[in-house]
Amino acid sequence: MVGFLAQRQWFSPSKPVWWAGILLSLAVGALCYVAADHAVEYDGKARFMHQARNAQYHISAHIDSYTNVLRATASFFDASDNITPADFHRFVSGLQLPQHYPALDGINYCPYLTDAGRDTFEQAARHSGDGRADGYPAFEIRPRDRRPDYSVITMIEPIARFRDRVGLNIAARPAVAESLARARDTGEVSTSGQLIEMNSLGQGGGGMALRLALYRHGAPRETVEQRRANFIGSVGIGFSVPRLVQLAMEQMQVRDVRLRLYDGGSASAPMARNTLLFDSQPLGKNERPSQLYSVVLPLDFHGRQWHTLFSAPKRAWSSRFDLFLPWLAMATGFIGTLMFYLLFHTLSSSRLRAIAMAKEMTSELRDSQARLQQSHHKLRRLAAHADQIKEQERKRIAREIHDDLGQNLLVLRIEADLLATRTRHRHPRLHARAVGTLHQIDSTIKSVRHIINDLRPTVLDLGLNPAVEWQIAQFRTRSGMMCEFIEHQQEIRVDDRCATAIFRILQESLSNIAQHARASLVRVELAEVDDMLTMTITDNGVGLRANSRNKVGSFGLVGIEERITLLGGTCAIQGGPNGGTMVSISVPLGHGAPVMDPAMEKSHAARNFLTNIDKNQ
Repeated sequence: MVGFLAQRQWFSPSKPVWWAGILLSLAVGALCYVAADHAVEYDGKARFMHQARNAQYHISAHIDSYTNVLRATASFFDASDNITPADFHRFVSGLQLPQHYPALDGINYCPYLTDAGRDTFEQAARHSGDGRADGYPAFEIRPRDRRPDYSVITMIEPIARFRDRVGLNIAARPAVAESLARARDTGEVSTSGQLIEMNSLGQGGGGMALRLALYRHGAPRETVEQRRANFIGSVGIGFSVPRLVQLAMEQMQVRDVRLRLYDGGSASAPMARNTLLFDSQPLGKNERPSQLYSVVLPLDFHGRQWHTLFSAPKRAWSSRFDLFLPWLAMATGFIGTLMFYLLFHTLSSSRLRAIAMAKEMTSELRDSQARLQQSHHKLRRLAAHADQIKEQERKRIAREIHDDLGQNLLVLRIEADLLATRTRHRHPRLHARAVGTLHQIDSTIKSVRHIINDLRPTVLDLGLNPAVEWQIAQFRTRSGMMCEFIEHQQEIRVDDRCATAIFRILQESLSNIAQHARASLVRVELAEVDDMLTMTITDNGVGLRANSRNKVGSFGLVGIEERITLLGGTCAIQGGPNGGTMVSISVPLGHGAPVMDPAMEKSHAARNFLTNIDKNQ
């Protein structure tokens, strides 16, 4: 009854606390709406900016690729002093302009001549046609007025499209003449920056040209005077600005984007007012600036300052969900705040439930930790078992190779030796073949021994001390480093599993020193103290880096620690006081002597024989 009365008082509409909660929820909802609206606009602008920069990059990349075509054409003319129209046609056809350079309209060559050589040039030009209707025609210089010098188009591709341009003196236009002079004096790519007619594109103009000067083959061109004296002509390309912009606009996900391209003049002589080169939507809707995303990005066009103005309506960069998101955020903020407000007032009655839930979660967490620890132990045992199986399999393979292949090679060598002895005087050629076979068998025996040592060195069967000493000798031979071996006991008796693990640890440590330490001296100390086998490996190298043990993909040090842990020992890997690295391991020992199984004893004869053969060689 008391709880019911308290509930009626709590939910009474006369309480002013409810109005405060509703007002707070409305305020939070409004803030969420504003924040979501700004986030949607920011995200849309980020996408717009990314796409605009992507389009700018593609415009610049296409310009660079067309410039490379121009430089390749210049190199083509520079490689030979006698280029015919047929050679030029084959060169341009090999470029495959429509497939690889879709905005590139044409490539041309203009030799340079003075007025003194005009008559001779025109006399040869009147008979230069190839006789084809779509080929190169005979021509005269156009326009016909006399000038001090000329740059006449004599080769242009594709010729079928630009046949009427042959014979045109491009230096007749002042802007082009200035661009040619700049290209001649600098040796760099030059442009007039003015649009040219390109009706062949079907777009009624909007073309831009680039030119590169040509000089006499092998002539000096370090100074302006040398370049002017050795100037022989120029090559040029023309590309469609609309098509270039269209290729860049195709990279943008939203098509409702307006791109205006302006020319601001050269860096040394900027224009007071930018010249409009291209407008993708000249008749587009006039929208308020607040409804548009816009950005101006610079573009270097061979010394001229181009500006790309991208603009697009904001709504085009937002999906329906983006437009609905601010309202959803407002509703979420209002409802979430109201629910939190109610939750805040009900926490006093749910304290005991929260404590019980916390205890339950703590219990589950402890259970999870226990299961995780158990799983960790299982994984460690599985790793130990896998390692043991691997070593046993190596031992088995090595034993079978020794027993079977070693005996067969032994018999085969004896037979080959007998054959070589009996044919030494009577059959010289057969004797030579027998000796070659004998050498081949000896080489095979060497390979078999190396394979067996890689699988499991046979010296492990002699004990841990000889195995360590043998490994150090092998390391000293391979690396050329000074390597000292200090043993305090002549014979340390351990079981095969422990000896194999210690041997593998030594192998891994010496391999790390050879690969990373850059050391000149290595010291290995082996001792048995108080039923503990200790081995210390030190070097005078560069030392152990701080993050070497946690390097991704590196398991050498981790493998050493895991092997020692499986043996119940301890491992310490640390840097020395004056550089270098020290690996110190300790493993508890039993006093039982290692037992050699019968199969191992049986295979000693073949192994010793192979070893003796190798020594005799």
